[in-house]
Amino acid sequence: MMASMQKRLQKELLAIQKEPPIGVTVNESNIGPNLTQWIVDIDGPVGTLYEGEHFQLLFKFSPKYPFDSPEVTFMGANIPVHPHVYSNGHICLSILTEDWSPALSVQSVCLSIVSMLSSCKEKKRPPDNSLYVKTCSKNPKKTRWWYHDDHV
Repeated sequence: MMASMQKRLQKELLAIQKEPPIGVTVNESNIGPNLTQWIVDIDGPVGTLYEGEHFQLLFKFSPKYPFDSPEVTFMGANIPVHPHVYSNGHICLSILTEDWSPALSVQSVCLSIVSMLSSCKEKKRPPDNSLYVKTCSKNPKKTRWWYHDDHV
């Protein structure tokens, strides 16, 4: 199983390096051993509230990838202030949990996150941010998300 996961991730790495979504960069030096951890750089989309900002996403892949979604969080000092992004970097996005499909890829996840940032009308944290950050699991995939708003 591990070999097929690595083959898939190798293919995805080449694809995203060849044709990255606008503002997305994957640096070879930010790929962990066995391709199981990636750091992806994202520039705030031009013409949005995040223009000129720079973010980093941490992707962690389990041995069950692509049948199991990657764990994806914003990392570092600059976590976007967004209604679907908690101050600890956890992202409330259905394709990272119950709407995940093996047909999705790092590229499509990055596109969804860029799109989520692009459509944001107001920089603010989720209403339950402080409670969530105090009580959540370190792994956002263990959260039972409640998707109450798909208009942000």
